[in-house]
Amino acid sequence: MKYLFLLLALSFFAWGSTLNGLLSYATEHSTIVKQSQAQIDLAQTKRDSSRMQQYGELNVVGDYTHYNTPRTLAPLTPTVIGAGKPITTTKDLFSAGLAYNVPLFTGFAQTRQVEIDKIASQMSQAKAKLTKEQLVYNIRSLYLSVLAQKEILYAQSNYTRALRKLRKQIAYEVKVGKKAKIDLLKAQSDEASARTQEEILRSNIETTKATLSALVGKDVGKLKSLKIKVKKPHYSVNRLYAKASRLAKVELENMALKKADKMIAKSKSSKLPQVNLAAYVGKNYGEDLAQNGWDDETLWQVGVNVKYNLVDFGKRDIAEQQAKIAKMEATFKKEQTLLDLKKLLTQGVAKVKQSYSEYVGNAAQLRLSKKSEKIEKVRYKNDASTLNDLLLAKGKSQLAQAKLIESKYNYKKSIYYIDYLLEQGVK
Repeated sequence: MKYLFLLLALSFFAWGSTLNGLLSYATEHSTIVKQSQAQIDLAQTKRDSSRMQQYGELNVVGDYTHYNTPRTLAPLTPTVIGAGKPITTTKDLFSAGLAYNVPLFTGFAQTRQVEIDKIASQMSQAKAKLTKEQLVYNIRSLYLSVLAQKEILYAQSNYTRALRKLRKQIAYEVKVGKKAKIDLLKAQSDEASARTQEEILRSNIETTKATLSALVGKDVGKLKSLKIKVKKPHYSVNRLYAKASRLAKVELENMALKKADKMIAKSKSSKLPQVNLAAYVGKNYGEDLAQNGWDDETLWQVGVNVKYNLVDFGKRDIAEQQAKIAKMEATFKKEQTLLDLKKLLTQGVAKVKQSYSEYVGNAAQLRLSKKSEKIEKVRYKNDASTLNDLLLAKGKSQLAQAKLIESKYNYKKSIYYIDYLLEQGVK
C-alpha cells in the first residue's frame, strides 16, 4: 500500500497541473474569491442588522445621584401624601431597572432600509460571480501564455541547435579552406543571438508562472499541455448580445436601479410622523434619613412619543432630490453597460476571426519558409548563394513558426474572452 501511494504521488508530479485543476482550486482558495465572499458576508450582516433594528432594544440601566437636599424614592402623589405613611427621603439615590425602546412607525424608513440591504446583499453575490469570471479568464489567459512561450522556447532551442550544427560545419570548412572566415563569424553571431533569445523566453516563462501562481493561490509547477483545434469561427454578435439580459453584469445594474427606487422611497419617509414606544421598570433605592435604614420603591412607566417635522428648510427635499439623481445615474450606467457589452462582443468576435486568419496565414508562411530554407541550404552547400541568404531563410522559418504558435494560442485566448464576456467561464 505504501508503494501504491508513492506511485500515485510521483504520477501526480509527472502529470503536472491541468487548467481545470487550477481553476477548481482558485475558485475555492484564491484570496480574490475569499475577499468577494467576505463582502457577501458583510452585506448579509448589514441586512440582518437592519432587520433587528425593527425590534428595538432592551437595556439594563442604572443610576446613582447625590443631592444636597433629601429626595423621595418615588414621585409624591395626593394618595401617598394623605395615607399617613412615612415618606422615605434620601440624599443618595440609586436606581436600577430595564428600559425598552422600539420605533412603532418610522414612515416605512426601516422597512425600506431592510429592502435596500437585501438588494445590496444580492448585488454582492452578483459581484462575486463577476469576480470569479474575471479570475477564471485571467488564469486561462496566463496558462495559455505559459504554454505558448514554452512551445516557442522549444522551437527556439531547435533553431539554436541547427545554428550550432551549421557553425560547426562552417568551422570545419573554414579549416579545410572551403569557406571564408567571415562566414564563421556570422554563424557564431547568430548562434549567440539565438541563445540569448532562449534565456529571454525562459525568464518570461518564470515571470508569467509567478503571476499565475499569485492568482491561483499556490505555487504552480509544470503545466499540462492543451489540445487546441483551430477551426473557422461562426459567431454572430447579435445572437451573442441577445443573451445580455441574463448576464450578472446586467442584472447588477437592474438591482442598482431597484436600490435607487428604494432610496427615493426612504427619503420620503422623513416627511411622515415618527412614533416611538418607551417602557421602563425598575427600583429606586436609598438610605432613609429619618429611620437610618435602606428602603426601595418599584417604578414602571410606558410612553409613546410622536414627532412630526413641520419645517426643515428644504433638507428633506434635497435628500429626495439626491436619491432621484442617483437613480438617473444608475439608469445611465445600465445603458452604458449594455453599449459597452455590445462593443466588447463585437471586438471579441473580430479578434477570434482575426486570430483564425493569422493562424491560416502563418501556417502557409511556415510551409513556404521551410521550402525556402531547404533550397538555400542546398545552394549554400554548392556555393550558389551566401551564408547571409541561408541565415535569413532560417530566421524567416523560425519567425514564421513562432508566429504560428502565437496565433494558435491567441485564437484560444479570444474564445476564452468571449466566454468571459458571456460569463460562461465558471462551470
